[in-house]
Amino acid sequence: MEQIDFTVAIPTYNGGSRLREILDRLRSQINGESLCWEISIVDNNSQDNTAKLVREYQANWPDAYPLKYCFESQQGLAFARQKAIDEARGELVGFLDDDNLPDSNWVWAAYCFGKAHPKAGAYGGQIYGEFEVEPPPGFERIQSFLAIKQRGYQPHLYDPERLSLPAGAGLVVRKQAWVESVPRRLARTTRGGNDFEISIHMHDAGWEIWYNPEMKIAHKIPKSRLEKEYLMSLSRTVGLCVCELRTLHAKPGQKPIIFAKIMLGSLRRSLRHFLRYRDRVRTDVVAACEMEFFLSSFASPLYYLKNSLGSRSLK
Repeated sequence: MEQIDFTVAIPTYNGGSRLREILDRLRSQINGESLCWEISIVDNNSQDNTAKLVREYQANWPDAYPLKYCFESQQGLAFARQKAIDEARGELVGFLDDDNLPDSNWVWAAYCFGKAHPKAGAYGGQIYGEFEVEPPPGFERIQSFLAIKQRGYQPHLYDPERLSLPAGAGLVVRKQAWVESVPRRLARTTRGGNDFEISIHMHDAGWEIWYNPEMKIAHKIPKSRLEKEYLMSLSRTVGLCVCELRTLHAKPGQKPIIFAKIMLGSLRRSLRHFLRYRDRVRTDVVAACEMEFFLSSFASPLYYLKNSLGSRSLK
């Protein structure tokens, strides 16, 4: 079997209307001829024309970098990503969402970084927002909730201990690191913490987690994702993940200390935020989302305990 250097994996659910643009971007990658790479579409039980669209592209797709299709019936981003890993033939696997548009050299930049940093288990790059409508004032304060991140122009290590980690959009993983350290059943099976959990498992197994500024993608953000109701729900989801992520590999005796630190720190940030914005917390969308995140982070130990007790009662 031919050795594959790099696999681009695209998990998608009902992505028929979005896949054309990303596939066109991948077909136009520069330096692609220097690599042996492949593209894998993971259809996560779509009910639209995703399969038909991929077949249409396959009919006229270059043989140099095959376009593959696979199906994952179990709903959830974590299951689709695991399927992608199982199917990938590349030593490096780069995940793109179906609303991500990679720069023309994204594959090459991702591959070169992985070869230059053999201890990197996972790494992400710069993610810019491509907005359908203008985001609200101050949006940069919460843009990371929508996987929009720029961390400068120099590569550096992330700090998993502080939950400083790359987003799942544009995340590149070393298949060996995933197989050795990431459980097949993650605690977080949907969006909201799933991205971070992958990197935390790798970090705790001894792999490095990096930022590579040469990898650039645009994340398309529709109008619906900038509405207050959606942003508040997203902020709540991100906040409620905090405790579960911080205790992922904690020993039982360490957990009460982690709970206390999370609750005290979140309470302090909530009070400071209220004193700064006061009535604007109700009228300013970004300030409201920040408060929702702080309060949800404060509640995350209770949310974690409730879910833990519930899962035990089902056994």
